[in-house]
Amino acid sequence: MIDSGCRAAKEKQTFTSQEIDLREILARYPIRKEDGSPIITVGAATLGIGGAVGGGGRMEGEVTLDSVYQAVQALYHHPEPQGKERASAWLDEFQKSMFSWQISDQLLRLQRDIESCYFAAQTMKMKIQYSFYELPPEMHSSLRDSLLTHLECLKDLSQAIVTQLALAVADLAIQMTSWKSCVQTLIEKYGNDESALPFLLEILTVLPEEVHSRSLRIGTNRRTEVIEDLAYNASMVIGLLTAYMERCSHDEKLVIKVFRCLMSWINLGILHTDHIANSQLLVALFQVLRHNQTSSNLHEVASDCVCAALYAVEGLQESLRLALQLQEGVTALEEAYHTAVACEDMDKALNYCRIFTELAETLLEMVIRSPGQGLGDLKTLNLILNCVGHEQYEVAEITFNFWYRLAETLHRMKDPSVNQIFRPYFQRLTQSLTFHSQMDPDHEGVLDETDDFFEFRLRVSDLLKDIIFLIGASEFFSRLYSTLKDGSPAWEETEAVLFIMTALVKNLNPEKEQRLGDVVQAVISLPDNTHLAVQHSGVQLLGEMGEYINNVRCLELVLNFLTQRLKQKELANAAANSIQNICAMCSDAMTRHMEGLLQVASSLDALPISYDSSIGLLRGASLVLSRMPSDKIEETFQRLCSMQVTALKKLLTSEQINGFSADPAVWLDRLAAIFRHTNATVGEGRPHPCQKVIQEIWPVISETLYRHQADNRMAERCCRCLRFAIRCVGKGSAMLIQPLVSQMVSVYQSHQHSCFLYLGSILVDEYGSEESCTQGLLEMMQAFCGPTFRLLEQPRGFQNHPDTVDDLFRLATRFIQRSPVVLIQSPVMSLIIRCALTATTLNHRDANSSVMKFLQDLVHVATINKHKEDFELRKNLVHRFLGESGALLVAQLVQACCFYLVPSMLGNVADVMWELRIFDRKTFCGWLEDALKALPKELSAGAITATEKQMTEFHKQVMCAEDATMIGWSLMEFSGFYR
Repeated sequence: MIDSGCRAAKEKQTFTSQEIDLREILARYPIRKEDGSPIITVGAATLGIGGAVGGGGRMEGEVTLDSVYQAVQALYHHPEPQGKERASAWLDEFQKSMFSWQISDQLLRLQRDIESCYFAAQTMKMKIQYSFYELPPEMHSSLRDSLLTHLECLKDLSQAIVTQLALAVADLAIQMTSWKSCVQTLIEKYGNDESALPFLLEILTVLPEEVHSRSLRIGTNRRTEVIEDLAYNASMVIGLLTAYMERCSHDEKLVIKVFRCLMSWINLGILHTDHIANSQLLVALFQVLRHNQTSSNLHEVASDCVCAALYAVEGLQESLRLALQLQEGVTALEEAYHTAVACEDMDKALNYCRIFTELAETLLEMVIRSPGQGLGDLKTLNLILNCVGHEQYEVAEITFNFWYRLAETLHRMKDPSVNQIFRPYFQRLTQSLTFHSQMDPDHEGVLDETDDFFEFRLRVSDLLKDIIFLIGASEFFSRLYSTLKDGSPAWEETEAVLFIMTALVKNLNPEKEQRLGDVVQAVISLPDNTHLAVQHSGVQLLGEMGEYINNVRCLELVLNFLTQRLKQKELANAAANSIQNICAMCSDAMTRHMEGLLQVASSLDALPISYDSSIGLLRGASLVLSRMPSDKIEETFQRLCSMQVTALKKLLTSEQINGFSADPAVWLDRLAAIFRHTNATVGEGRPHPCQKVIQEIWPVISETLYRHQADNRMAERCCRCLRFAIRCVGKGSAMLIQPLVSQMVSVYQSHQHSCFLYLGSILVDEYGSEESCTQGLLEMMQAFCGPTFRLLEQPRGFQNHPDTVDDLFRLATRFIQRSPVVLIQSPVMSLIIRCALTATTLNHRDANSSVMKFLQDLVHVATINKHKEDFELRKNLVHRFLGESGALLVAQLVQACCFYLVPSMLGNVADVMWELRIFDRKTFCGWLEDALKALPKELSAGAITATEKQMTEFHKQVMCAEDATMIGWSLMEFSGFYR
């Protein structure tokens, strides 16, 4: 623990008002970026007459305070939206420039108006967050003193300004290594000054919140140092907050600030829980929550604070005393909850529910380990079940995550005796969920998918599927069925039961559950005047009962019922989805109804169904088509495709197709769906039954692509269609290769649609292992590379075209997997390698993943299939590549991990490092050591990155890792020293 007291004694802090002098900075210090390169002047527009902002130009010379002030006025008060937009763009460039430091400081001193002060405060915060490296360390004290002076002067002007300046001070304190014990010095200076309370509490609130801000690149070591410093002074903060609460408990605004500050420190996880348990602050929190006259704002903040404390004590062994106090305090809120319900105070009811649920989540382990005893008191479950029983579903929804966790834990334990203890609670839960799933009795029609209640019911459905094992699917289904059979339930009750049945029907045994047949009969016998919502849920239920329908003789009756509902606007989409599901689950039995499916497919545009539903019906028909006898497939496939091809032909000849879409994409997507889901079984040596049909369709798709080659959307649709056509018939698509490749290469020279690269990778995947095809495919790739590299060489080419990077390296990876020697020996390989080295730092998940996969597989080809005759050649080729670029590659990978890629992307980097280590352990060891030595020793303001010891430990971890996953974890931990 850092001795803050000793440091403060050695370096007494003094605060004086100083203006940040830009001229002095520029004259005395060369301004450079974090990596040492010079700052490039930022271009921006110039101000026009009357505060309007003109276009074009660069920010030449010094920008005056008046010009910035005019732009701010234009931003807030210009009469035209275009003027506001121009002002915003100009000010955005100004904020990136060096001029913004001094001018923002001047605007804050002048205090002309709230707008200019807020803009200046926001600019200061942004500069400290993102551009702190621009200031030399000698200027940091002046910046700190100016910010604190501004806070003193502006504390009464605007809370928004105070917040921005407080954030600026907090971010400065975190990055400014020379500012020791900032909390102690701030409290010593302002703690006894009541006029300073608003901004002191604001600083103390945002400081813990900013420690883990992604905007601050300070590294793990500096972050740890700051956290230790805050932990050392935490008791001082608790004392200060307690004193404020005792003196100013009558001031609601101040109490809210105190609770917010306490919550911030709790969330950082550095407060010793005994500090909270011993404090009167906890007593004050529960007093506020028990009082029914507490305002909504104060009630919400107090609730947030209690929830934060509950989250903090989840490690119960270390926080037992506080956990017991919190359990007692929260349990005592039951009466307050009922009062809020009686007063119809929805906001407070939601707050209490959050608190009860957080208590249950915190005590989950104890509730399961020792139910009914101590911290495992089952009254906790009764508290949240009371909330689940609230008439508003929004309250019940808050508890869902707890029930998920409880059910998941019980499922892992697989202990019937423990399940029996909790079963009654889950039964109460399902009863409430069934009630909450009921629609309003006055509701007309079906639920809109954009409705919040629709989303809630989806979550109910998911929750029921997770907890049904605890109450028994058959037993629950029987209770639901009894609700329908006994009496005459209102339509909303019937609809809710059908909805709940839909969620659990797949958990039933279709051979043993006798009531399934009765339910099917009841649904298909619904009168036409039944409420549409009931019919809608019945249609959806049938779609989930495919396994049962497949085993009994009611398929035709169900299909007739669903087909009739295809004609009703409100039911059509649900009917289409149910037919699709039945096609998937009953594909063999559905072959007898293929003619009916073809009739539906031919009338898609006459049905009131959505685009997705029409695609779904074609998907279902294609799945059934795949199960037909081989001698019937070609004719049926041709009929299914001809409907779409005919429309495309008419569009190509500009012929009117009344009543049908004039967008070729519609018909291409439908063809793609047919190709994608037709997966016929073909006997060895026999031609694919769909091969001839696809060969006949090719000229139509080719002509469509030619006509719309400049349209990226259409090019993607055509390529997608061809991709699934090739996958459909496999090697049977050989007749398409030459004309397809020729057209792709030709169009790509003029229009660099990345989908051509992706389609090229499909061709390589299918034919890359065929010696007769490899040379032609290589020529295709070489033809693609020229335009691709020119595109990526443009300014920010990689950032602006991540899809191209992604698809280029998908293509290269397929080549490495299918014909590695052909590609590695080609002249284009060196350019691909250079491109890959540059792209290692591209912070785009898909693109970077493809680059890393290419590099991984490239090295991998030198270590696999050692028995094959070309192994030595592959090994020598990869060795040559690594000899030329291996050291740079490892350096780039390390730089990417530390400065460019988000942590979740580092697993792919680890895969590459693992392959490099397998290939040549000794050489990789040296490369990694050199790459680590090249990393900077400090970040901005002198924050230490990884120490020599930490680098040595990381190097050891990588070299001793048992698999790539372990390297990935090491990379994530090590990269934290630079973030």
